[in-house]
Amino acid sequence: MNSIVTFPNRIPVQEFEERRFKVFTDRQLDKIEAIQNLPEETLFEMKVVASVLPFRVNEYVINELINWDKVPNDPIYQLVFPQKGMLKDEHYERMAALHREGADKKDIQAVAKEIRDELNPHPAGQMEMNMPELDGEVLDGVQHKYRETVLFFPSQGQTCHSYCTFCFRWAQFVGDKDLKMASTDAEKLHGYLQEHTEVTDLLVTGGDPMVMKTKNLVQYLEPLLQPEFDHIQTIRIGTKALTFWPYRFVTDKDADELIELFAKLVDGGKHVAIMAHYNHWQEITTDIAEEAIRRIRATGAEIRAQGPLIKHVNDNADDWAKLWKREVKLGIIPYYMFVERDTGAKNYFEVPLAEAYHIYREAMKQVSGLARTARGPSMSAGPGKVEVQGITEIKGEKVFVLRFLQGRNPDWVQRPFFAKYSETATWLHELEPAFGEEKFFFEDEFEAMKQGKA
Repeated sequence: MNSIVTFPNRIPVQEFEERRFKVFTDRQLDKIEAIQNLPEETLFEMKVVASVLPFRVNEYVINELINWDKVPNDPIYQLVFPQKGMLKDEHYERMAALHREGADKKDIQAVAKEIRDELNPHPAGQMEMNMPELDGEVLDGVQHKYRETVLFFPSQGQTCHSYCTFCFRWAQFVGDKDLKMASTDAEKLHGYLQEHTEVTDLLVTGGDPMVMKTKNLVQYLEPLLQPEFDHIQTIRIGTKALTFWPYRFVTDKDADELIELFAKLVDGGKHVAIMAHYNHWQEITTDIAEEAIRRIRATGAEIRAQGPLIKHVNDNADDWAKLWKREVKLGIIPYYMFVERDTGAKNYFEVPLAEAYHIYREAMKQVSGLARTARGPSMSAGPGKVEVQGITEIKGEKVFVLRFLQGRNPDWVQRPFFAKYSETATWLHELEPAFGEEKFFFEDEFEAMKQGKA
């Protein structure tokens, strides 16, 4: 099947053959031909780690994005395949012992749950503080952390074409209903948005909304073209599909309908922003990836790129500079460099804030102004998005210069504050106030928010 959509005054698309989507999970590790030549111990380690952390990869990623001559150091291999270091030693040995003795599935799952509960499955207060209510009832699958932005987790989009090993939403994919955020109730979402006219942005997220059929996405988004939703100016869609399955936008059976939906939303006056999750320039080197980008942009939607700085994948300035340059060349707006969140396999992926800032600055020095739109390094912490603006010395004290890019209290935004310099700190809670201060300026108010007092 050839898939072609044209729009008046928009760029026509090329033709690509339809491709069958084939995926592998931990149950099919022995079916992945590309890894069968790896050492037996490596395959065993994969099996152990995949018992705890979610694993899913598709044939396109295996065949088109990974340079197998560079394994295990290839960044996309590290991005999708389990590595022993992703579990703490004590967790790994506990699970490995079960596999060596041939324990039954129930025992393995029980231990896996105990380990997962120690991995901070829902960071930044997302299950305690971000849960909005409608008519006195908590809305499942909806998060409202910042005044202007609501996050929606459609049930049909709570998986991905492949899983990132570092994913901070890994808890969505392990089959534990108590850890999952999801909703199929479009009516309640729309009701909440109607009541909250301060909301300007809806972010449809997951998982990955692009695993959904277009007809499901339509039921959530098309009603927002009605006058009662004029306050919703921007529709954002968070997705890794531009990396993991760009055929979704080009040759999948309902790809044309998806592109038409974007165009309809844009023509109806909405700002449509595809929030593309990119981690390495290798992800946008295939013809089909470029075509997917071109098709989306032809609708009038924009693509913004974000991703965390992660050890073993992109912890060097040259790769970030090359990624940002390529994004700008393809018409993508570099948006965020995040810091790896304090959840899941953070011990394997985290980079100290001091090193993260150095990498960010060195990468920025290599690019033009159009790529310097990328903000970071940024921590999506409980109080808000905190950016490391710099490292300097003030009155003889070496400090981090920090600011809120977004905050639970909008008054915190853009307010600079200072933390003692640390070579090892990787997250906000590991930092101490500078200049003899006992607390950061926001701490008391944030604590009151957590206690429901503000």
